[in-house]
Amino acid sequence: MGRPTGRRGLAVRVRARARGRAAAHGRRARAHPPPGARTVAWDRGWRREARSAWCFGLGLTGVLLGADAARSTLDWPRGCCWLVLGGTLLLVLRPARVSAGEDWLAVRGLLRERRVRTDRLTRLRRLDGVSARLVLRDAAGVRIEVDPEVLCANPLLWHRLETGARRSREQGSLHEGAGVLTALAERIDVDGARRIFEVSGLE
Repeated sequence: MGRPTGRRGLAVRVRARARGRAAAHGRRARAHPPPGARTVAWDRGWRREARSAWCFGLGLTGVLLGADAARSTLDWPRGCCWLVLGGTLLLVLRPARVSAGEDWLAVRGLLRERRVRTDRLTRLRRLDGVSARLVLRDAAGVRIEVDPEVLCANPLLWHRLETGARRSREQGSLHEGAGVLTALAERIDVDGARRIFEVSGLE
């Protein structure tokens, strides 16, 4: 039987190519399944801290505007300057929002969200300074920074990160950071035990 020609042959080749692409996409999807999109854990203290940031920013702006108005020195340039100062304070104090799901951890800033695959972590480091940060990088090159205090205060977030990092170690993708995870796990265990003692009145 000869090879189809004309429009019919073109249609057959297009359908065969589409089926081949779909099959290849299915194989890639099975080999690298996407993380679950449903959020199962988040920073429970974020709303309170964000509300405090708004209060400080608006409070500072109000005090400066009020002081200028009381001295009759308020004008457009000074008013804009105080608004910018209050907005800057808000941006500095407003915390990033941390959330997690099946095999992912995300940090949402003011403009965008960055998400790493916790089951494909390649590097995990702790940066100490004025404010300690936990730096995570996955196999796709995505990098996020998380406040360790957020993980200590939210056991569900920590559980999602620890579970994914364990899979990364088992798969051999995590080349740096096992000691950081161990130290953080020990601290979270100690903090959890202390809270239990405080609630039970044993301390």
